[in-house]
Amino acid sequence: MSALRGRQIVVTRPAEQAEKLAREIEARGGSALRFPVLAIFDADDPRPLQDAAARIDSFDLAIFVSPNAAQKALSVITARRAWPERVAAAAMGETSARAIARFGVAHIISPEGGRFDSEALLQRPEFQAEALRGRRVAIFRGDAGRELLGETLEARGARVERIPCYRRGRPQIDAGPLRAALAQDAIDALTVTSSEGLDNLVAMVGAADAAALKRVPLFVAHQRIGEAARTLGFARVVVTGPGDAGLLQGLEAHFSGR
Repeated sequence: MSALRGRQIVVTRPAEQAEKLAREIEARGGSALRFPVLAIFDADDPRPLQDAAARIDSFDLAIFVSPNAAQKALSVITARRAWPERVAAAAMGETSARAIARFGVAHIISPEGGRFDSEALLQRPEFQAEALRGRRVAIFRGDAGRELLGETLEARGARVERIPCYRRGRPQIDAGPLRAALAQDAIDALTVTSSEGLDNLVAMVGAADAAALKRVPLFVAHQRIGEAARTLGFARVVVTGPGDAGLLQGLEAHFSGR
């Protein structure tokens, strides 16, 4: 019997990405309360992406920082033409790599060793100075984000273009069901997959229910999010392995007492 049976777990991924984790929780006998804390929109200005799509052949390497970046950018690029084989693609993790592969891209570089972030990708041999010097790199990303990846690549000799292909925002959804469940002490766990999403979650629940929210065990897929959660005052923060698989393993280990 799964340790998640009878547990109500909040899934905060964007609505377009929440179903896989939610259904895995439900398949284990749990209840998934879907509460997206990020919404994904087209970029305010479509011209940088359209321009990059028109000259994708001019790059040596294209990095997609998230599944959203892959979906938004490759939809535009492959509407014009097939992905050029000479251009290597890189993904931060398994979910992004799968999103890229759906567009027919065969050569995909991703981190090794079970860690999925900029630091892990930068450890790959393809991202060392001797391999990068003089290479043209496109980073397909949201309207904002960490600068570590681009700045490190530039320091290693690459010529980098940062191409916004979507923007993130706070969804306009009713927080009443989540507030009611918190008031009834009916939430067993929260899952959060970005620091921005964590900030939105706190804001969307509101000050009146913040104390109840911060008493619920919070499961996050990266140490950086965990540090932000502790700073915000969450009492029980569990840093899991990456992705949905890591969150599920963390949840099951916690509720089985391991």
